[in-house]
Amino acid sequence: MKKLFWILPAAVALVFAANDQKTEKEILSVMDTYKDAMIRNDAAVLDKLLGEDLTFVHSGGQQEHKADVLKNVTTGKNVIIRMKFTDPSVHVYGNTALVKCRVDLWHSETNIVHMDVLHAWVKSPGGWQLVARQATRLTQ
Repeated sequence: MKKLFWILPAAVALVFAANDQKTEKEILSVMDTYKDAMIRNDAAVLDKLLGEDLTFVHSGGQQEHKADVLKNVTTGKNVIIRMKFTDPSVHVYGNTALVKCRVDLWHSETNIVHMDVLHAWVKSPGGWQLVARQATRLTQ
C-alpha cells in the first residue's frame, strides 16, 4: 500500500511533465509560424494567430491592438526582413502559455533591434492565439 501511495503521485507528475513538453513544442511551433507570418507580412495567418483582444507593446513603448498590427502588416508599414528568437523559456498554466525570449529584429541590414520579449498565448478552440506581447529594448 505504501508503494501505491508514492507511485500514483509520481505517475501523475510524469503525465503532466509529458503534457507540458508536448505543449511547449506546440507553442514553439506556433512562435515559428508567427515569426514567418510577420516576416512575410501574411495578414491571413496573423489574423488567425492574434487574439481579438491583443495588446501588442513595442520596445519603444507604442501600444497596438490586433487591427493596428494587421493594418501595419498589410500596408507595408511593418518592415521585418529577419527575426531571430533566442533562448525561449516556455511556462504553461492550463490553457495559457508565457514565452520569454530574446528577439533580434532586422528592419534592414543596418537597423537591428535587440529585445527581451514576453509573449502570452491562450489556447482557444481554433488553436493558440497571441493575446499580449511586451517588448523591452536591450542596450548595446
